[in-house]
Amino acid sequence: MAAFVAPGTLPTFLPMPTKRPNIILFLTDDQGYGDLSCMGCTDFRTPHLDALAHGGVLFTDWYSNSPVCSPSRAALLTGRYPGNAGVRSILAGHRTATGLPSHVPTLATALRDQGYATYMSGKWHLGLAEASRPHNHGFEHWFGHMAGCIDYYSHIFYWGANNPGPGISPTHDLWQDGEEIWEDGRYFTELITEHAIEYGRDAARKEQPFFLYVPYNAPHYPMHAPEKYVDRFRHLPWDRRIMAAMISAVDDSVGQILAEVERLGLGQDTMSVFTADNGPSRETRNWLDGTLDPYYGGSAGSLKGHKFSLYDGGIREPGILHWPAAVAGGQVLSEPVASMDVFPTALSAAGGDPSAFELDGTNLLPYVCDEQDPAPRDLFWEMGPQTAMRRGSMKLVLQGKLVEEAPPEDDIHLADLSDDMGERINVKDRDPRLTQELKESAETWRAGIEERWEREFSPQRQGTVTHGSTP
Repeated sequence: MAAFVAPGTLPTFLPMPTKRPNIILFLTDDQGYGDLSCMGCTDFRTPHLDALAHGGVLFTDWYSNSPVCSPSRAALLTGRYPGNAGVRSILAGHRTATGLPSHVPTLATALRDQGYATYMSGKWHLGLAEASRPHNHGFEHWFGHMAGCIDYYSHIFYWGANNPGPGISPTHDLWQDGEEIWEDGRYFTELITEHAIEYGRDAARKEQPFFLYVPYNAPHYPMHAPEKYVDRFRHLPWDRRIMAAMISAVDDSVGQILAEVERLGLGQDTMSVFTADNGPSRETRNWLDGTLDPYYGGSAGSLKGHKFSLYDGGIREPGILHWPAAVAGGQVLSEPVASMDVFPTALSAAGGDPSAFELDGTNLLPYVCDEQDPAPRDLFWEMGPQTAMRRGSMKLVLQGKLVEEAPPEDDIHLADLSDDMGERINVKDRDPRLTQELKESAETWRAGIEERWEREFSPQRQGTVTHGSTP
């Protein structure tokens, strides 16, 4: 159901415009549920994203479809569960690593076929082999990196430097339209923004509706931020200070892109969506000084779990949708939605037909435009041995882990999120029949994912390194 920012007021719902919107999809990396001020953060502010939420819809129960980056990005761009899109785990970062299969359509492909100009500026992480690159998945022009993480100033992928196998040597990873480029010393968040702004200008010159995908790699490690941002937060401890600086840089960047959209006269007719790929990282490599303690810089708010976990701290994310011509501002909506819903929602807004595609997501326009609650549905997740589902307010986690490499917390954990947002109380014994019913549903769904994986997407059948590989 819906609640609204201003108590005692109701939004004025708008007629659906006939003009197709431009679509901007913002994504951040390893950002916790609690790390925007519109989501309750109190030690730093994100005024541009707060304004975007206030002028549109803030979703309290927005879910990524995976607790790690590659599968969550696959779901976002394909409208499918990760296992149905062919990407189930973190993809390798060496230059022959494959990823998103070429036969799986993306939102960029669908919108390009609707006459949209399609652009990407940021982190891809859906494969480096030629068939998996952005230009083979619908993006006419693109800029960014393709592995899981890079140094923000040298743009070198260092992750595998101390690991055996492909990728053992550091690899430069900065590209534009498939060609390697060099921008030594330039802060990557700001480069993403510069290219995104130029892509918007390019589309405006063409007088063509556009889809602009802006996946920031911040605040993923390495924890780098320019001094002008770090100086804003000298009062915070180091780990939190750099996190705040990196997110503040993203917030300013979103503000710059949207200001340019307004300057181009496109503000009313632009749909903007913001979310994150998964929960905050506890990985020790965040520290940059050899510290082996878990990293504490990111916040999942009151949620349980972090990146890699199927408790809500690993998968529940900030979610914002803004479209002034069609979506009333000031809405705060609490029905569960997911990143895979972006594909059918954006395609519907563009005048396309979602039924022409294999999709697991649902069109959210009736929810955000007409106050129609989405049809009841189960949502599912899987990550290694973990499987989870949500039905209404009930959230089931099987073999749930709090962080990577940790032992399972419980074989079966059932929480009622209506009065236990943090999944602190296991109510599996309160209604054993319900627990068994949910368990069987989750296991049946997982079995279907496994069967399709072996039949269609298995790395052995593809000759790739996908499921279970390292970044």
